[in-house]
Amino acid sequence: MTKRVNLPGSGRLTELDLVSYGRRGRHTPVDFSRAQLDQIGRTVRGVPEVMVKVSGGGKSAAAVKAHLSYIDRHGKLEVHTDRGEIIKGKAVAEHLTEVWNLEAGRGQYRPEPEGGKIDRRPKQVHNIVFSMPQGTPPEKLLSATQKFAREKFALKHRYAMVLHTDQGHPHVHLVLKAVSEQGERLYIRKATLRAWREDFAQYLRELGVAANATPTQLRGKSKEHTRDGIYRALRRGKSTFMRRKAEGVGSELLRGGLGPEPGKAKLLAIRERVIQDWIATAANLGDQGEPQLAREVENFVRRMPDVTTANERIAKALLAHITAERSRTLSAERERSIEDRGR
Repeated sequence: MTKRVNLPGSGRLTELDLVSYGRRGRHTPVDFSRAQLDQIGRTVRGVPEVMVKVSGGGKSAAAVKAHLSYIDRHGKLEVHTDRGEIIKGKAVAEHLTEVWNLEAGRGQYRPEPEGGKIDRRPKQVHNIVFSMPQGTPPEKLLSATQKFAREKFALKHRYAMVLHTDQGHPHVHLVLKAVSEQGERLYIRKATLRAWREDFAQYLRELGVAANATPTQLRGKSKEHTRDGIYRALRRGKSTFMRRKAEGVGSELLRGGLGPEPGKAKLLAIRERVIQDWIATAANLGDQGEPQLAREVENFVRRMPDVTTANERIAKALLAHITAERSRTLSAERERSIEDRGR
C-alpha cells in the first residue's frame, strides 16, 4: 500500500517569520543573525526572485508521456535524469514512462472517469517549473536545479528535467514521479514550496547567481503574471478562465466602473500588518547597530505599490490593451491619409 508523505518546511526561520519576529518591538531585544540580515538586505534591494511552481501532473502514463514529449520538444532537447544520464531523441518519453513503471502497484491504477465526472485519480507525476528572470545564465539555472533534485529526491523519486531557453527567461521543467521507490506518495504543500524556493535560491547563490525567495506579500507585490495571462487570453480568443474573468471586468467597466470588492479590505489589512512588521524590523536593526540597512528597510516600505485586487489589475490591463489598440488604429489611419494626399 502506498504511504502518504507530507514534506514539511525546513524548520529554519524563513523571511516571513523573520519580519514577524522583528515585530516584537524594541521592548524585546532582537539580534538578527548574519543570514537573517542578508535575507532582509536581498529583499529590500530587489534581488531577483526565484520561481518554483507546480504546474500540474499527469494522471496516466499516456499523459506523462505527452508532457515529456512536450518539454523535450519531441526529442530535440536533452533530458537529464535522476541516474545522471543525458538522453535525447523521440523515444525518450516512451522509455521513461516504461522504466518508471507508472500505474503499477496496488491502489495506484484507476480507470479514466467517463461522462464528465471529476477525475479523482492520483497524480502519476508532479510537473514542477524552476525559473529565473532573463539574464540568468541558463547553465547555472540547470546546475542549481540538478543539485536541488539530488538533495531532495535522489534514490527515492524518479525524475527527469529539461532546460528551456527559448522564452526570454530560462526555466527548467522537472517531471517527478509522485510515488517513491519505497512506495511513499509525495504531497506538496504551501510550506513545502516555500522551503523549496529558499533552498533553490541558496543553490543559485552558491553558483554566484543573485537570487532570493520572499513571499510576494512581504514585497508588496501582486501576482505579476496577471497582465500576461490576460494578454494571451485576448490574443488567442479562446474561452479560458482568464478570458472569462476579463470579460466580466470589461462588462463592469462598460456599466460605469468596478464595483466594491469585499476582498479589498482583507488585502489592505494584510498590507498594514506587513508594513508594521517591516517598521518594527527597521527599529530592531537600528538597535542592533545596522542603521544603513534600517534606512533601506524604511525606503523599501515607502516604495511599496498600492494594494490592488485581481479585478483592478485586470481592468488596468484591459484599459492598456484598449489604449494600445486605439493608438495602432490612429497610426494606421494617419498613414493612409498621408498616402491618399500623396496620390
